[in-house]
Parts: sequence; C-alpha cells; structure tokens
Amino acid sequence: MATVELTKENFDQTVSENPFVLIDFWAGWCRPCLQFAPVYEKAATANPDLVFAKVDTEAQQELAAAFDITSIPTLMIVRDQVAIFAQPGALPEAALTDLIGQARALDMDEVRAKIAAEQDKAASAGEPGSGTPEA
Repeated sequence: MATVELTKENFDQTVSENPFVLIDFWAGWCRPCLQFAPVYEKAATANPDLVFAKVDTEAQQELAAAFDITSIPTLMIVRDQVAIFAQPGALPEAALTDLIGQARALDMDEVRAKIAAEQDKAASAGEPGSGTPEA
C-alpha cells in the first residue's frame, strides 16, 4: 500500500479504522524530510499490512499544531488509537525497521493498563484529601 496523505478531515477516520498507523510529519522545504522519504517509502513497501501516512505540516498546520509538532521530520506511531511513539528526526533504515519491530511486539493491553495507572496516579495526586488521611 502506498502512503496515505493525512488531513484534518481524514485523520480521525484513518487512525480509528486501522490498528497500526505510522505518521510522518514533514514539509517540502525540509531537507531531512526529503532524505527520510525514500526510507519511509521502502518501509511502507516492506510492511504492507501497516498504514504509512504523511502529514504535510505546511498544508495541515492545524493538524501539526494539535500534535505539538515543533521539529520535522517527526515520526509518530499509533497502535489501537494510542500514540506509542513520537520523536523528531530522520531515522536510518535499520533504525526504522527495528522501531517497527518493537512497536509490533508491544502488548497493547499492558500499554493501556500502564496509561490507566498513570492517569489514576495523576488524578489522585491532584485531588485534595486523596490518599492516606493524616493523623
């Protein structure tokens, strides 16, 4: 499957309908972005079961801002509607291949449990009177 161009109109649908989406935030004037593009395309060809998407940060400024993209290229991986990886910088082919393997190996039930535990911890830390009563 060729890469999919993401826009604010199709972003939610693409992420919700596909269990594993890689997103490359890029711009046409960005030399590292242009150098990373063939590496990304090769990975897309090698992993036809995954969705490889691109967000042109110039054309989709609102979408880039929603994800606080301040440096490009930025690669994001979303599995089961959970962002499990986001990092700026162009990756070499071997690093991208390794990253995809690590992302495939993640136990998403475990990831969701960790997120829930962190949210519970943050919520209880922010609430007065929560935790152990003081004597």
